[in-house]
Amino acid sequence: MKSYRKEFVIHTKTRRDFINITRIVEEAVKESGIKEGLVLCNSMHITSSVFINDDESGLHHDFEVWLEKLAPEKPYEQYRHNGYEDNADAHLKRTIMGREVVVAVTNGKLDLGTWEQIFYGEFDGKRPKRILIKIIGE
Repeated sequence: MKSYRKEFVIHTKTRRDFINITRIVEEAVKESGIKEGLVLCNSMHITSSVFINDDESGLHHDFEVWLEKLAPEKPYEQYRHNGYEDNADAHLKRTIMGREVVVAVTNGKLDLGTWEQIFYGEFDGKRPKRILIKIIGE
């Protein structure tokens, strides 16, 4: 069995953002030479996530509205965590959206459903964040 590891960095200009990273993961699969196996992709930060869903702007807006209802950014003082930082809401949003995805690799390609795309979700941006891709297989 072979393994391949790749890190890349995303630096958003806004506090929250959703970025389609499917092409980056596909390129890593190609670089790995692995034809059959699994790819794990995860954020290496506790205020961002990696998830799979549809690449549709209305849905991304709905995520933003829904997450803000569940864990509003302000008022900052509503959270005990916000004594040192002001990002408690980002930690909660990350928990809801998840840490990572695992996708099958078949014939050297991501085995995604028809509308499935891989996204990076940023909830406390404006600084560099690392994303890990780990691929194992043959």
